[in-house]
Amino acid sequence: MRAVINTDAQMRHYSHTPSAETRTDWRVIRSLLPYLMEFKVRVVAVIVLLVLAKLTNVAVPLVLKEIVDAMSKPQAMLTIPVFLVIGYGLLRLFSTLFGEIRDALFAKVTQRAIRRVALQVFEHLHSLSLRFHLERQTGGVSRDIERGTRGISFLLTFLLFNILPTLLEIGLVAAILFAKYDPWFAIITFSTLVLYIAFTLIVTEWRMVFRRTMNEMDSKANTRAIDSLINYETVKYFGNERYEVQRYDEQMQRWEVSAVRNQTSLATLNAGQSIIIAIGVTLLMLLAADGVVKGSMTIGDLVLVNVFMLQLYMPLHFLGFVYREIKNALADMEKMFRLLDESREVQDAPGALPLELNGAAVRPRHGATEPTGAASGVRFENVRFSYDPAREILHEVSFDIPSGHTVAVVGASGAGKSTLSRLLFRFYDVNAGSISIDGQDIRSVTQASLRAAIGIVPQDTVLFNDTIYYNIAYGRPNATHEEVIAAAQSAHIHTFIESLPQGYDSMVGERGLKLSGGEKQRVAIARAILKNPAILIFDEATSALDSKSEKAIQDELRNIAQNRTTLVIAHRLSTIVDAHQILVMDKGRILERGTHRNLLEKQGIYSQMWALQQQEEH
Repeated sequence: MRAVINTDAQMRHYSHTPSAETRTDWRVIRSLLPYLMEFKVRVVAVIVLLVLAKLTNVAVPLVLKEIVDAMSKPQAMLTIPVFLVIGYGLLRLFSTLFGEIRDALFAKVTQRAIRRVALQVFEHLHSLSLRFHLERQTGGVSRDIERGTRGISFLLTFLLFNILPTLLEIGLVAAILFAKYDPWFAIITFSTLVLYIAFTLIVTEWRMVFRRTMNEMDSKANTRAIDSLINYETVKYFGNERYEVQRYDEQMQRWEVSAVRNQTSLATLNAGQSIIIAIGVTLLMLLAADGVVKGSMTIGDLVLVNVFMLQLYMPLHFLGFVYREIKNALADMEKMFRLLDESREVQDAPGALPLELNGAAVRPRHGATEPTGAASGVRFENVRFSYDPAREILHEVSFDIPSGHTVAVVGASGAGKSTLSRLLFRFYDVNAGSISIDGQDIRSVTQASLRAAIGIVPQDTVLFNDTIYYNIAYGRPNATHEEVIAAAQSAHIHTFIESLPQGYDSMVGERGLKLSGGEKQRVAIARAILKNPAILIFDEATSALDSKSEKAIQDELRNIAQNRTTLVIAHRLSTIVDAHQILVMDKGRILERGTHRNLLEKQGIYSQMWALQQQEEH
């Protein structure tokens, strides 16, 4: 699954030179070697079985020759070469049996490699910056990962079990033909092999552009389909079902063109391979028949050459298929490994230590965080920041949130309020200035410990497609059942949950669509309460609640904010009148600051906003 970022990025992904593609292919193959080394004994056993399987396979025609020659003699009418026949049967059995045991032993190696790589990509995606995730398209990424992991299985299995053994078998057959018969047998065999491989490589490289384009169109189509289904309600609101189908079909039409080209070029490749093999087999049989007529070869020798060529034909023909599919698998895996090449915009500094609050380090445990509880001071000092270099969002922003105090930020949409919380979480790094907690620059501490100390109730709450209990417990997965229930009661959502037929086991739907905006927000509040952090951020935390619910929740938010350092980003001024300090922002600058009473007395921007909201409420 490849990250679809923008058109230019897509062109970069698909405009490689052959040498760059080769380097990428070798890099992908090398990246799988550590997974093979994890099971050294199994891999050695597999290689031994692989060699034994090919040796028995090559021995089958030799025994068959002896049987035919023995039966061709006059006394054969009286005696049957029983031991030869039994040996022939055993060789047939073992050539298959060794292969099956080999596959069984290697299964764990393959599946473990798939699991490890998929886990590595998944973990890396979570470590990437918010900027990457805002630009990515989920459908394309998921499809690239799906194809990439499938490609790992194919690459490991066929590279080791088909390319190497086929080359070994060809070498053994050529050596036998060269040692036992006229050198022309070996010359024709090698010439056919070289011509076949050269033709396969050239045509397959030509075909790869169709496969890459087909993959790109497949990812784009999948992206559009998932994006449309996720936004099902919006599609219905505007009656754009046909429009969405047309958009999807545009990508599918392009995919169809590439798929047809891919299939027709495959037919060309198969036809060329068959012609080369047919010519080689015909020449060898003519040479063998001539030897039988001249008396230099027996009927058994003719059968031997024929069986050898039949045995070689299938793996040789399969070799072309395997090479094509390995190239396809590498193309599929290439996009998945490109995700691992995505650099982390925000990284821990070398030797970064956990954040310390009141002399104790904050340490996340197994994906959960231990409650920190104790309040901590936060300082923004001359902070400048821009998402895009051409447009600065914050200009020299400075303010303190003393330990245990509540600071509220108000202002028009686009003033930079929510950017403050993103910077405090270190989703982005500041361009200039600094942000510190208890005197520690947040760039000097580990991101895990920083985020363990901060809890947030966002304006737009997105829930996992799981139960209500799971979504609340996500604030601290190791919390007890009683703690989860207590958090729900504090967020005034327990009664609502109990009224549902399945209670806490009720599914919330994708992105929480089965719950109303207010219900989702109360789940987010319960989740933050359960986390029990030292620093709280309320980003328009009650914007989706009605007036009655808002008042009840506001009282609870005041309770949980006590003795905690709290940053409140608010639209409704009535919710922040008790804040220790209120900051009024506009276009990335702090224009006013003070308590609610101070700001009203100044008769400035805040006073005007207050008067306007009072009129709207009445």
